[in-house]
Amino acid sequence: MGTPHPPEPSLLFISLLFSQCETYHAVLFPLQSRFGDTLLESETCLWNHTHYYDEELGTPIFRKLLFFRRQFDPLNLPDVKLETNDLEAEYVIEGNRKINIDPGYLMRSRVVLASAKDYSHRIYLGKGIYGEVVLYYQGNRFNPLPYTYFDYRDPRTTELFEKARKELRREEKSQVIK
Repeated sequence: MGTPHPPEPSLLFISLLFSQCETYHAVLFPLQSRFGDTLLESETCLWNHTHYYDEELGTPIFRKLLFFRRQFDPLNLPDVKLETNDLEAEYVIEGNRKINIDPGYLMRSRVVLASAKDYSHRIYLGKGIYGEVVLYYQGNRFNPLPYTYFDYRDPRTTELFEKARKELRREEKSQVIK
């Protein structure tokens, strides 16, 4: 019989897709006010993995990933997804979002992304939100699964998650020493 135990430490991350940098800068303050200081952030990169968001967000589309410093409780992912949906709704013009905000969390062993869409490989988390493991850690690197989105397969993205994982490990060790 297995013994229940708490989850391993994790960090909240948020992926943002936008076509206007002003929109990104407008949502940055509310995100940091709610989730705290950023531990790590990606460069602003051109995002061209699909044309799915072109009409809604405009083009060209850029992406930024933010990792937050505070330890994150995975049970809070549905609430965070609902909050980021509300924030997206503040930037809707004529029925089109101007920013896509997708939260998830990073653990030593995996990367989990929140979604409001159900599918066979997603697990229900509550409040209408599902969790999807998009990367797993093995062989000293993050690896995609068969259904992992193309942008999460990108070596720049997996390298960033590996860097964030190192920061998480460093934070864990400093907590043990205190």
